[in-house]
Order: sequence, then structure tokens, then C-alpha cells
Amino acid sequence: MTTDPPTSGPELETLTGFLDFYRGTVVQAVTGLDRAALAYSPVGSDSSPGGILKHLAYVERWWFQDVFGAREVQYPYTREDPDADFRIEPDDSAGSLVELYEREVRISRELVAIHPDLDAVYETPRRPVSLRWILVHMIEETARHAGHIDILTELHTDPIRR
Repeated sequence: MTTDPPTSGPELETLTGFLDFYRGTVVQAVTGLDRAALAYSPVGSDSSPGGILKHLAYVERWWFQDVFGAREVQYPYTREDPDADFRIEPDDSAGSLVELYEREVRISRELVAIHPDLDAVYETPRRPVSLRWILVHMIEETARHAGHIDILTELHTDPIRR
């Protein structure tokens, strides 16, 4: 169940509240999907409800652990296989993907709680960014993909709209 973000309060609480709202939205959208719905992709890419959730888990890992936390972490994709984080593997299920995502989110929250300075700047391969920027970007990324999951799930469950 998602919790509405705060309507007023400190900036960090507002930003993390909105991000948590959309995090909950994507989890709610894939919870209980069967294998066919989880892997449904009527588009020319690996975009599927489950693949998008998996991708979001690794986006959390990148921005919060790799960039913000300066940790050495692993990813399923490579230069030769850049979209592996979107791919549904044979052993992936809604439960396992939600577990992966929620684990990455938990770590993200822990890191922000340790270093809550919105103005602190972190290096990326392209440019330096602040924690504020990372949180706003993650709100945008998660909300956009929540919409994608909704559309894909609706297309799968309502064949008249296909």
C-alpha cells in the first residue's frame, strides 16, 4: 500500500516522501502478476512490467550505492548486453523482483539517512550532481516507469484496448 507524500514539511522529507510514494506504486503494480503479465512486452524492446521493476532496482543501485555511496556494486548488464537489467530471466517472478527492488530501496534509504545533506555533490561519469538532484531524478524516473508499468499491465489484461 502506498502512503501519500507529505503536503508540507522539510525538503528532504518531501522529496523522499514523493519518491517512496512512487516506489510503492511500482511494487503495487507488479505484485501478484503471473508470469505472462510480468513478461508482457508489446513494444519493440524488453520493456515489460517485470523488466521495468528490475531496471528500477538497478537504477536505485546506481544512483544511491554507486554514485551517492561510492560503493563497488555489480550489475547484470555489460557493454555487450546493455539491456540485461530489463530482461525477465526464467527464475524471475513477481515476488523475486519485488524482493530485489525492495532490497535496493532499503539500502538507498539507509544511505540517505546516514548522509542527508541535500547540497552535497557527488561525481558521475558525466557531471557532478547533488543529493537533491539524485532524489528529484529518481522521482521522475520512478514515476515515469510507474506509468509504463500501468500501460503495459492494462494492455495485457484488457485485450479490447490493444
